[in-house]
Amino acid sequence: MTGLRYVYAVCRPFGAALQRQLTGVGGAPPRLLRHHDLVAVVSEVPERDFAERPLRAHLEDLDWLTETAHAHQNVIDALTAVTTPLPLRLGTVFHDDSGVRVMLEAREEGFRRTLDRLAGRVEWGVKVYAEPEAQQEPREPAKAASGRDYLRQRRLSHRADEELWERADRFARRLHETLAERAEDTRLHAPQNSALSGVPGRNVLNAAYLVSRAHSEEFVELVDRTKSEEPGLRVELTGPWAAYSFSGEEPDGEEMNGDETNGDGVGA
Repeated sequence: MTGLRYVYAVCRPFGAALQRQLTGVGGAPPRLLRHHDLVAVVSEVPERDFAERPLRAHLEDLDWLTETAHAHQNVIDALTAVTTPLPLRLGTVFHDDSGVRVMLEAREEGFRRTLDRLAGRVEWGVKVYAEPEAQQEPREPAKAASGRDYLRQRRLSHRADEELWERADRFARRLHETLAERAEDTRLHAPQNSALSGVPGRNVLNAAYLVSRAHSEEFVELVDRTKSEEPGLRVELTGPWAAYSFSGEEPDGEEMNGDETNGDGVGA
C-alpha cells in the first residue's frame, strides 16, 4: 500500500465480519491491523489530502469535513454493531502500518484499560427541550388596549416562560436521576445552543449514559415512557453509539482520544 494510514478506532480482536460493502474515508474499505491483543481499524488515504499541510487546509472546508466525518462515523457504527470500539479522533493519520503499530505499542496499556472498562457497553444520548409555544393552542395575540395592558401581557408571558423553565429543570433533574440508576456511568454535557444546532426549543438536558448491551432495551423503554409525561417538553433519545463520552478519562489522566502525538503521526 502506498497511501497514508487513516485510523478509525482501536478494539480487541473480534470474529464477526464487517459489512462487505463498507467503505471508509476516501472510499477505501477498512481493514484490521493487529498488534498483540489489540486491533487498529485502518484504511489507506491519499497523501495529497491527508499529509499534514493539506489536512489542515481541509479541516477549514466545511463540506469536506462533513463528508469525511460521515465516512468516519459509518465505520465506527459498523464496528459498534459487532464489537466495542474505542474511536480515535477524526483525522488520525500515520505514514504506514509501522507507525500505527508504534502508536499501539506506546499506548497499549491505556487502550487495554479503556477497552476492558467499555466492553459490552454502548452510549445512549438523551436530550430534553422546553418548547414554550407547545404549552397552549395557537391563538391570535390579544390587542392591548393601553400601555398598561401591554406591560401586563408581557409580565404574564414572562411568568409563564419562567414557570416552564422551572418545570423543565425539575423534570430534567428527575429524569437524569432515574436514568443514572439504570446506567453504569453518566456524563452531563453543556446544553446545546439552538441558534447553532438549528434544533427548536431550549435544551435543558444534554446527557450521555453508558449502558450494557444486555440492559439497553430496558433503558430505551424507560426513556420512551417519559416522552409524553410533561406538556411543552420534548425528550429525544439517540444511540446506541460507541462510547465516545466515556473513552477519554483514564485513572492516570491519560487522554485517550486518538491524538496522534507520536512521531509517526502526520495529522492535525
